[in-house]
Amino acid sequence: MKPKKLIGHFRVEPGTKAQLKDRSTAWAGSKRLKEDGKERAKKILEETLTRLAEVQEILYADDRYALLIILQAMDAAGKDSTIKHVMSGVNPQGCQVFSFKKPSAEELDHNFLWRYMRCLPERGRIGIFNRSYYEDVLVVKVHPELLEQQKLPDGKRNQAFWEERYQDINAFERHLVRNGTVVLKFFLHVSKDEQKRRFLKRLERPEKHWKFSLADLAERALWDAYMDAYEDALTATSTEWAPWYIIPADRKWAARTLVADLVTRTLDNLDLKFPPLSDEQRQALAQARAQLENEASEEA
Repeated sequence: MKPKKLIGHFRVEPGTKAQLKDRSTAWAGSKRLKEDGKERAKKILEETLTRLAEVQEILYADDRYALLIILQAMDAAGKDSTIKHVMSGVNPQGCQVFSFKKPSAEELDHNFLWRYMRCLPERGRIGIFNRSYYEDVLVVKVHPELLEQQKLPDGKRNQAFWEERYQDINAFERHLVRNGTVVLKFFLHVSKDEQKRRFLKRLERPEKHWKFSLADLAERALWDAYMDAYEDALTATSTEWAPWYIIPADRKWAARTLVADLVTRTLDNLDLKFPPLSDEQRQALAQARAQLENEASEEA
């Protein structure tokens, strides 16, 4: 599959329905990738991460753009491992990861976007949101009783309410993009059967017990409600300036390879460059080099 077709295969085209039921959770890639499986994917990932490390340095030096990566998924879809593997080759000084838990009392006294605004990446840096403001149109939509904690003005919590939240998100992301923050959004699409397998694996391995919570089963029981909420959100908020990519996540190695490729390709398409030097700067560098070369060696 060629690059443009690859991107289009996973992108939710603005103005179209996400259609999660029609999208595979176990895509294995091209014919060549299917034949070689994990080993081929591992090689592609290594090559991609090498390029990602290079382009991250240029992103920092260029200092015009920031990259915000949003990861959303059901439990056990592989968000943590995707971050670990895809970002393994970048300079940690230029990358920040934020995982958002239950909002604090202070955060609940602000609008639902406020706590995320505070964590946006600076120019030249990569920021990763492990869950994000989309929780307020996903978890909160599935559990509307959570709205009572947000101290909102009186009003109906009907479909119009959620449409307004989608509009707020779209306007927020458009503001970010207009000001130099590129927004990349990934939904790791895992099947219910694969989630069950991963939950059982956590229960079978003592070192994984800490990752399992009985609350995970309660949320799993609401699977269909979550799929409806995700489909509505992805459909309403996949825009030309910040589209969604639905990444098949039943095979973690395939998901990591796809995310790394899309991140790297996005940065490559920004036409980043090292800042040009003025004549004065070039002269200063030449003088510094001459001074260093003329220094007497300590070993002499």
